[in-house]
Amino acid sequence: MAPPARYCIPGERLCSTEEATAGSGTYIRHGFIFSSLAGCLERKNEDSELPVVSVVRDSESQLLPNVGAVVTCKVCSINSRFAKVHILYVGSTPLKSTFRGTIREDIRATEKDKVEVYKSFRPSDIVLAKVISLGDAQSNYLLSTAENELGVVVARSEAGVQMVPISWCEMQCPRTHTKEFRKVARVQPQFLQT
Repeated sequence: MAPPARYCIPGERLCSTEEATAGSGTYIRHGFIFSSLAGCLERKNEDSELPVVSVVRDSESQLLPNVGAVVTCKVCSINSRFAKVHILYVGSTPLKSTFRGTIREDIRATEKDKVEVYKSFRPSDIVLAKVISLGDAQSNYLLSTAENELGVVVARSEAGVQMVPISWCEMQCPRTHTKEFRKVARVQPQFLQT
């Protein structure tokens, strides 16, 4: 079993220059090797007598949703005023970890005061939404589905079957033929994956 990784921060003294040679992500000062990056410490024994000490960071940086980005999210819960979601993708790029979001009054572009959240979303629906604000006190992203291209793209009926959109506000179960209200997205070709 490999030893656990040692993480270090910039300016942290790693070892003496008598014990190792400085590699990438490090610098030498007053006979000691220091970290110049926040990352994971690596020791490699190469051809020289002394091991090479370097600091490497995770090569994939975390992508964050920004204002105006189209995100794919999963509805977690709903109430009479808003839907809480977990953001899974920014554009077509999957996120390493999920972010929380809230869809409030910006569900439809028209008749915003007449929108009923339970007629637009249900828990476990997959929704395309646009980030309109970076959040509030609960650190949620505020999202909107007030464009024709935004809304529910995948929904399951109570029978557990994936539903088919039949209008901009309804989806139907192909097995039971039951209709359920949703704010249906008119999906654009760039969001379809083959």
